[in-house]
Amino acid sequence: MGSNSFYPDEAPKRDVFVDPFSISIGATTNSQFSDFVEDTGYVTTAEVPVELENFIADSKERYITGSLVFQKTSGPVDLRDFRNWWKFVPGANWRIPEGPGSTIMGRLDHPVVHVSLIDALAYATWAGQKLPTEREWEFAARDGADTEFPWGDELCPGEEIRANTWHGKFPYQNDRVKKGPLTMPSLSLAPSRYGLFNMIGNVWEWTTDKYRTALEEIPSCCSGERSESSDIYVVKGGSFLCEASYCQRYRPAARSPQEIRSSTNHLGFRCVKRT
Repeated sequence: MGSNSFYPDEAPKRDVFVDPFSISIGATTNSQFSDFVEDTGYVTTAEVPVELENFIADSKERYITGSLVFQKTSGPVDLRDFRNWWKFVPGANWRIPEGPGSTIMGRLDHPVVHVSLIDALAYATWAGQKLPTEREWEFAARDGADTEFPWGDELCPGEEIRANTWHGKFPYQNDRVKKGPLTMPSLSLAPSRYGLFNMIGNVWEWTTDKYRTALEEIPSCCSGERSESSDIYVVKGGSFLCEASYCQRYRPAARSPQEIRSSTNHLGFRCVKRT
């Protein structure tokens, strides 16, 4: 688990143990999440009004629903400031991922997005499943390999696209997608040897581990749930926005912190069952 070659929070590389488990072959889809909402009447975090001054200082409204949506820029921008391409879009949620006027029709087999960890846990409970720990997720993503990617040490071996990441100049030129949704169906591209799809790229995926700055603080055995007080959790896998000049977190060892209530249009989840 981990890597000594990229970001400091991935180190040190070490052996860990996980108990037996099974994991969904793909990220939870819009169709599956729709069934959950229809059955329970669940309202996601993005559909609950938030205090807007946290996002839009000059708004006349104080509370509004919405979520963060990636917006391609017209040209090069300062990559140190994510506000150049992330915008709070009023009304955006899992049903209308780009905001009013958009729809999930035509992409029911794509990963559901704009889901917080709270939402993902609610779905997993309804489905009689759990969310993976960081160790479980990385074990599955590594596909039995000790390489930077499940298929080797190159992202695109022989120029073959193995993961839905950003191809081009981020965040203004995507050579793979000219228009339309940036996500791909959950069961697209070639599966891993374990039969899993899109563990790398497409959408970030929630885990139940609290984010810590050093992997040596994480116990190397027992895959039980975490109970620390922090509201910052680990997400794994990278997304369609990862590009080498900006973000090389499209690897099994990579990790990123997310607040428990965070929702964006590149963040989803998949479930596990423990035996």
